[in-house]
Amino acid sequence: MSASELRIRVLPAIGNVAAGAWDACANPVPTEVSLGRPAAAGLGSALPPVEARTGCPSDRSRSLAKSYIPFISHAFLYALEASGSVGARTGWLPRHLLAETASGTPVGLVPCYLKSHSRGEYVFDQGWAEAYERAGGQYYPKVQVSVPFTPATGRRLLVRPGPDADRVRDTLVAGLVELCRVDEASSVHVTFATDEECRLLGEHGFLRRTDQQFHWQNAGYGSFDDFLSALAARKRKAIRRERREALAAGLEVQWLTGADLTEAVWDAFFAFYMETGSRKWGRPYLTRKFYSLIGESMADRILLVMAKRGGRFIAGAINFIGSDTLYGRHWGAVEHHPFLHFEICYYQAIEFAIARRLPCVEAGAQGEHKLARGYLPVTTHSAHHIADPGLRRAIADYLCRERAYLEDARRELAEAAPFRKDLSIDPA
Repeated sequence: MSASELRIRVLPAIGNVAAGAWDACANPVPTEVSLGRPAAAGLGSALPPVEARTGCPSDRSRSLAKSYIPFISHAFLYALEASGSVGARTGWLPRHLLAETASGTPVGLVPCYLKSHSRGEYVFDQGWAEAYERAGGQYYPKVQVSVPFTPATGRRLLVRPGPDADRVRDTLVAGLVELCRVDEASSVHVTFATDEECRLLGEHGFLRRTDQQFHWQNAGYGSFDDFLSALAARKRKAIRRERREALAAGLEVQWLTGADLTEAVWDAFFAFYMETGSRKWGRPYLTRKFYSLIGESMADRILLVMAKRGGRFIAGAINFIGSDTLYGRHWGAVEHHPFLHFEICYYQAIEFAIARRLPCVEAGAQGEHKLARGYLPVTTHSAHHIADPGLRRAIADYLCRERAYLEDARRELAEAAPFRKDLSIDPA
């Protein structure tokens, strides 16, 4: 197959491509991961064994292994669109790229949106927009390649495996640049991509940007106490105290997945999301229908960690289960209890990852407070095509200085990790 035999189409909705065709490009290799009902919190030994691996996989190994990533699945992206969480009304206009053979077989896809703002992305370019517009330019619309509202690293150039995969990727990148021109956009932003993809995009002239998150790495722990034993004594005591105080008011924690995710459970969780999201962001992104849709289509890939007091759910966090990573997303609560956020979002995620023998927990964007709780700094990657040469030069200069600052900060944070000094635990 030559590049001339490929056709690029722009899809105005993910529903325009069959789920099987999308997933054959996004998550092409089945992975063996236990998706049965988890045991109660703290009883992970009752779970069926899964292949044990240690350490978060590198971006390169993730790309080569084609590990299952729930956010790039057709089910997740379709739920965003079908629920009205994503669309023209919200400033996320779907413009997905499809590469297909002359016979119409999809061989490559890019989750892509035309944006009229920079909200819900977690890679911040508002300063670029303001500077460009002060200089007389028009920054919006821009082309955004990402999973909306989801700061989780994953593949963005979704290519069906085969001998021509590299050629398909090159064609998709050229398609992004052309889409930027046709839609009269200022730029293309590929965010939370793999390092390997960003290297490829850099070869095509995209500017590379790095940032950091905090991820927990499973060093083959058999229990939460095993993990604690790897920490310095002072940090170990602090975590035990936080866990005691979080549940001191008679709270009970439950893990819900699969058939446990009833509409009544989603009603409760959505109330938490709206209460907390309204305070933090001003306008929560996701609609109630979104949760019903993912509950129907991917319940076995979802873990809700819910806190109950007096028989009533009062707080919860949603997580998505990949083949090698537990992805923590957002949480909410209708009652305030000290350290409950840390318990529900961080410590219970660690418990679950140990029980499932998952190598990694990604707990979302930012948050240096995660460091003291065993989450280490990890570099994230994005790539940016800037159409205006003057704006490109200014951004390139800024990114050079930003990378140096972030690398210094990452080293400082790594040195402040809570692990015992006689152990060798390196950040990814």
